This record gives sequence, C-alpha cells and structure tokens, in this order.
Amino acid sequence: MISIQSVLHQYGNEQALKFADWQVNDGEQWLLLGQSGSGKTTLLHILTGLLKPTQGDVEINNTSLYKLSPKELDKFRGRHIGIIFQQPHLIKSLNVTENLVLAQSFAGLPTDKKRIEEVLSSLDMAHKKNAYPQELSQGQLQRVTIARAVINKPTLLIADEPTSSLDDKNADAVLALLKEQSALNQATLVVATHDKRVKDAFTQTYSLS
Repeated sequence: MISIQSVLHQYGNEQALKFADWQVNDGEQWLLLGQSGSGKTTLLHILTGLLKPTQGDVEINNTSLYKLSPKELDKFRGRHIGIIFQQPHLIKSLNVTENLVLAQSFAGLPTDKKRIEEVLSSLDMAHKKNAYPQELSQGQLQRVTIARAVINKPTLLIADEPTSSLDDKNADAVLALLKEQSALNQATLVVATHDKRVKDAFTQTYSLS
C-alpha cells in the first residue's frame, strides 16, 4: 500500500531529514507521531505527492509517485489519496454538495450525486447538503472535510493534526469517525499528530525523533 525506502530531504544547507523505511499494508491504521521540527510535515508532503524528496522512493499502490508527470500525479492524488487538514479549506461560495462535486471534478471523475448522498448520510450530514460553510458549526465543518477526503474512495486517507484544537471528548469523537470512515471506505488510515492522547487509539506507530 505505502512503501517509503531510503527517503531523505534537505532544505538548502540545513541538515538532511532522514526517514526510516516504512511499509504499510492495505486497510491498516497507523499513527505518525512527531514533535514540531521532527520532519512530520515534510514526510506528509512527501507521502501526498506535494514535495519530491531529495533522495529515495515513495510508492503508493505499487505506483512510484515521483516517476509520474505533474499532471499524472495530480490525478493520482485526487483519486487515491484523501487528505484531512487541520482547517477545512472549503470554498465559501459553494455549498456542501458543490464542494464535493468539485473534489470529484479535480480527480477527473464525473459528478456522482448518489455517492455524495451516501457519504453525507454516513457522516450524518445529509440534511446539510445545501448549506454553505459559514452556516455550519466547527464539528459539522470537520465532517464535511472528512466527506471531501473520502468522496472518491481513496485507498489512502491521511489526517493532519485532526485533534490538536479539540477537547478530550471531541478528540475521541473525531478519531472514531476517521477510523469508521476508513473502514467503511476500505482505506488505509494514517493520522499524523504530536497529540499523545491519540496514541491509545492505534496499535501501529511510526515515530519521528
């Protein structure tokens, strides 16, 4: 599913960030743990095709990411990788359904309203399908962000610091949602965080020093 081998990245004259080899199998749920400055964001960007490493190979679904052309990489990412950022990054002038249609379009896929209804229903958000981002609560925005990440049935779901600004109760609820959605969509899940509260929810951890 995921294979990173001999990966390192260097910014200018700074000391290179080296990453231990990592193998992730289909359907597994992993915690990517690291403090600020450990290279967590760099590794996330490498895994999602946003940053070509200085050295090494990154494969997802037996596809070597950085051997793809920029256009092929954009399409591959749209279809195979779902990313949940800390902030929603929804387009405010579009309603919930339109934001999800846009995600399908960016991946080169046709509009599939049935799939949109299915995903929103699984997240208890079908009643908000015509609402605009500014009309939603923080929790509802987070659910729409998850919906956008899983809409194209990605094989890999990556969540970046999904619990950092949440209290214990809401952090637990978001983790449960992520695990439920990854299972429902048969996606491999990687949650990147420095939040040690999350550790108990995962049996497999990749740690950065």
